[in-house]
Amino acid sequence: MNKSIAVIGLGRYGKSIATELYKNGADVLAIDGNPEIINEIADSVTCAMSLDVCDMDALREAGISNMDAVVVAMADSLDSSIMCVMSAKELGVPKVIAKAKDEMMEKILKRVGADQVVFPEKESGIRLSHKLISEHLVDYFDLSDSTSLVEILPRAEWVGKNLRELNLRKEYKINVVAVIQNDEFNIAMDPDTPLKADEPLLIIMKKSDLKRFER
Repeated sequence: MNKSIAVIGLGRYGKSIATELYKNGADVLAIDGNPEIINEIADSVTCAMSLDVCDMDALREAGISNMDAVVVAMADSLDSSIMCVMSAKELGVPKVIAKAKDEMMEKILKRVGADQVVFPEKESGIRLSHKLISEHLVDYFDLSDSTSLVEILPRAEWVGKNLRELNLRKEYKINVVAVIQNDEFNIAMDPDTPLKADEPLLIIMKKSDLKRFER
């Protein structure tokens, strides 16, 4: 069964999330107060509605209470974000994700009920900075405050050696979870197979150990 997700606030961030969710099979309800934006996105989501996003009765009539999750994507308006988060939780939505522009806004949105708060610009900037500094790091994702999922290219001294002899867990405190071969994730890789320079590794590591790959 497809997940039902509402996206409230259709700026560039909200519109991108709504259309990508729809492309990936979700039933998407897109909501914004601007009728012109609704007309633009109408063919790219399941349902698009123009309404007062701060009106809980309007959100109830739109079917918010039937959603598996709601994304509140209006970081430019703290008041509207607060009202949307509170309304969604009051209407029984199990997961509410809200966009914030700073840490103070994050604290407020969590206080009023947001299950998760995201900083798209900040997170994008952090990922880009790591990729620019490191010659090995391909991509980077936070799993928690202390742990990251990292895609790296094997170091020159690793190429031609296998995971068993490298013993990366002991030497570098990292866990290799997959090798990426022809854009496919091989999670059952043979530990005796030599690593190749053009086949990235997907690893889990502590953030505090990340700098060793940025030298």
